[in-house]
Amino acid sequence: MKKTKTMKNVFYFRNLQLAPAAALLLLVTAGCSRGSVQAAPTAMPAPLVTVVKATAQDVPKYLDEIGRNTAFESVTVTPQVGGRVVERHFQDGENLKKGQLLFVIDPRPYKAQLDSAQASLAQAKAALDLAKIQFARDEEVIGERAISKQDYDTKKNAVDVDRAQVEAAEAALETARLNFEYCYIHSPIDGRAGARLVDVGNIVQANSTSLLSIQRLDPMYANFTITESDLPEVQRQMSRGLLRAAVRLPSDPASTATAGRVEFLDNSVQNGSGTVNLRATLSNPEHHFWPGQFVDVKLVLNTEKAAVLIPNQAAQISQQGPFVYVVKSDDTAELRPVKLGQRQGDDVVVTEGVAANERVVLAGQMLVRPGGKVRVDSSAPAGPPARADNKASGPNGGRP
Repeated sequence: MKKTKTMKNVFYFRNLQLAPAAALLLLVTAGCSRGSVQAAPTAMPAPLVTVVKATAQDVPKYLDEIGRNTAFESVTVTPQVGGRVVERHFQDGENLKKGQLLFVIDPRPYKAQLDSAQASLAQAKAALDLAKIQFARDEEVIGERAISKQDYDTKKNAVDVDRAQVEAAEAALETARLNFEYCYIHSPIDGRAGARLVDVGNIVQANSTSLLSIQRLDPMYANFTITESDLPEVQRQMSRGLLRAAVRLPSDPASTATAGRVEFLDNSVQNGSGTVNLRATLSNPEHHFWPGQFVDVKLVLNTEKAAVLIPNQAAQISQQGPFVYVVKSDDTAELRPVKLGQRQGDDVVVTEGVAANERVVLAGQMLVRPGGKVRVDSSAPAGPPARADNKASGPNGGRP
């Protein structure tokens, strides 16, 4: 029994000595296994990209300007006679028709003046009739020397004086009639009323008290400026009668821009700013545009034939300038520096670097390497994507 116990202790001591060695062997084996995995990395797949074909289209060449709307006609209504306002026949902000009654100034004093003028005219006519009768009687006997030449001339002069009195009375009657009519103030134009400036009961003065502002909203003017360097081209297009402007509110999509005729070009360049004033006339039946609003004005100068277009998001920016990735027939990506022209909605004109029908990478550029293979997403449409509006920003950031 004692010998057996001693042999067990020896066996346990040997196992303790072998355990560290075995553990070290396992660690070395595991380390070698990991090293062999790292030494043989798997190949990265070609990046998946979306492509679109560059297109050739006729596009407008234009100037982008900021303008401001003004009313086609603007009138401040003032009375032509003084007195107390006794009636008002409109609501603030109402759409008015030309000739619509707006205010009534107390007409009674002017009606009395009109009646007095009519009586004065009747009196003058009666005096003229009497003078004509007396002159006709004396004219019959002047040849018989029944009256003197002096009496004849006196009677003839009386007729002339009474005739002049009748004409003066007629003029006074016309003035009294006009003053009476001026008591009833009508809208001089079709337009929208502003807030009234007087109420019933106010005393107003002739030709000095403002009663109301009226502005015609259809059509509408859009005033804007161009630089004097653009003036020669604008003058050429205006002389041909071809100058048009697309006007929209900043919040509107580009597709809703309203076409306007540019019919006014100012006769001088503004001192200091070096700009020239222009004005476009817009149809505005729905009153979408409002006086005083700022608007975006695209002044179309001419048409660029067969311009190459790509989506704006396909263009990337590097330290060397804009570039795109063009996918060649063997599905390798070529980095192309490009020169960009004007924006056309969500597209941009490429003046140099890309030809029509070449495939340009639209999405997935960040994983593409120049000269490397790419996988073209066949589920994406090959043509240009649907356009929404031109509110997109400039070319996206990226790196070659």
